[in-house]
Amino acid sequence: MKKIAWLGAIALSLIASSPFAADKPLRLGIEAAYPPFAYKEANGEIAGFDVDIGNALCAEMKVQCQWVEQEFDGLIPSLKVKKVDAILSSMTITDERRKSVDFTGKYYYSPARLVMKEGSTVDADFANLKGKRIGVQRATTTDRFASSVMAAQGVQVVRYSSQNEIYLDLISGRLDGTLADAIPVEEGFLKTPNGKGFAFVGPSFTDPAYFGEGAGIAVRKGDSELLGKLNAAIAAIRASGEYQQIQQRYFSFDIYGD
Repeated sequence: MKKIAWLGAIALSLIASSPFAADKPLRLGIEAAYPPFAYKEANGEIAGFDVDIGNALCAEMKVQCQWVEQEFDGLIPSLKVKKVDAILSSMTITDERRKSVDFTGKYYYSPARLVMKEGSTVDADFANLKGKRIGVQRATTTDRFASSVMAAQGVQVVRYSSQNEIYLDLISGRLDGTLADAIPVEEGFLKTPNGKGFAFVGPSFTDPAYFGEGAGIAVRKGDSELLGKLNAAIAAIRASGEYQQIQQRYFSFDIYGD
């Protein structure tokens, strides 16, 4: 009897420690400065595609979502020290990040593009951008590409905490351009009044060595239980059509990709 009671106590403690316990919310790290994926409403609430997807996944897993707002470059450190249980913040799946975290499969895909003043041109090797100031968000795939490839051609890579800060300096003329994910920069800047006079320049950038395999949800290394449940939930909301319904609120095309 004592052994049975002891085993029962262990089982209860495991349930209580699980992120899926009914009385314990799933803490999702997010940067709320990346429209239309994540942004602040007038009332201070976080909204956007990432938020709607996360809430749908939590509902599928029958857990409560708790959104933890943070700057993008602080998300992985917060995950490692267990301030959050997962990161759902348009984080691109890359081999470099896999050294620190485990990823679900993608939940959307966006290539990178360069945005400059309308009429600007760019050489294939970026040689004509020598001396130009190009803004990137710190600790992103575009930061890594710009630092490795564009800087070698004399481009001045300027790093920011958020893409919104980049837009302000682009409008004011303190930057010549920005390299960013195509979908958020189009929806959150080029299609807005602030984006008037700016346009995509040059090709789409899709090299997996720099730009990864799409956006995934990051969990701590070895957290196979949470990883499995998130992957199952992504598959479930796509199969039920809920993913497509969320997508239609923000985009007129298939953001998931092939």
